[in-house]
Amino acid sequence: MNTSTTLIAAAALLAAGLSGAAGAECVIPSKPGGAMDITCKLAQKALPDAKLKLTYLPGGIGAVAWHTLVSQRRTEPDTLVAFSGGSLLNLAEGKFGKATAGDVRWVAALGIDYGMIAVRADAPWRSLPELMEAIRRDPQGVLIGVSGTIGSQDWTKMALLAQRAGIEPRSLRFVALEGGGETFTAMHANYVQVISGDTSEATLYAGPGKVRVLAVLSERRLPGVLAGVPTAREQGYDLVWPAVRGLWMGPGVPDADYRRWVGAFARMQATPGFAQQRAAAGLYPFSLTGDALRRWVEQAIDDYRRQARELNLVRRH
Repeated sequence: MNTSTTLIAAAALLAAGLSGAAGAECVIPSKPGGAMDITCKLAQKALPDAKLKLTYLPGGIGAVAWHTLVSQRRTEPDTLVAFSGGSLLNLAEGKFGKATAGDVRWVAALGIDYGMIAVRADAPWRSLPELMEAIRRDPQGVLIGVSGTIGSQDWTKMALLAQRAGIEPRSLRFVALEGGGETFTAMHANYVQVISGDTSEATLYAGPGKVRVLAVLSERRLPGVLAGVPTAREQGYDLVWPAVRGLWMGPGVPDADYRRWVGAFARMQATPGFAQQRAAAGLYPFSLTGDALRRWVEQAIDDYRRQARELNLVRRH
């Protein structure tokens, strides 16, 4: 079977799997421009027959969307919600109240992202050690933009880097913003000088005269736009921060509808063109669906909880 025939057959399978999902919705629990936005747009592009409509429901770094879907829209059969490693960290820390991984239905992981540290292109720092030395000398003199407040994924990445540099994390000066798009806007306006964010966001905004990415928090250098950026490990800071990107549904969604979406995403990720679409979105290979994803999420939350306890971030209820 040639490639064009394979693509046609794959498209037919996807269309059949989503025949009842016309007018489906992908909820983005942040403002436009960040990694959650990227997740829903990738799903929209990769599943054109689903006719996914994108809606934004920011607030509480995912908490508003979580509680809205779980309490008010729990049975909607064609509503997907984007999640990230940051969502799982919030669950681990108790930032969603008494919510647990079992409160929703985990559909699909579409890829994996990595943390990164960026500054303006005209900033004086050209490496991560130079930036950390400047922060060591004057922690209050460098404003760091993060998506979320104390304990958020972006805050935690920078706090752990500070620890490895011998800097007290709570001496850092953070500016809490809502989503990756806002952090880059704030840096362009010089409201903050540094961003702790994600590589998928950096692929959208980095470029000559715009943004200088100082480090990626991956095991090894990444391909593509950020290929020339060294890892934090290369620069003496042993920190790797992967962040899964995926989708969940309300807890009351009927089994048949849930299985329909799980199957659609499983077939989609097996098609020849999905790897290219994922790469264009700035994400890297990581594919799980249904029960396998649920088990992975539960383990990831346990791992995040252990990490959060090191920084005394876990809330008690």
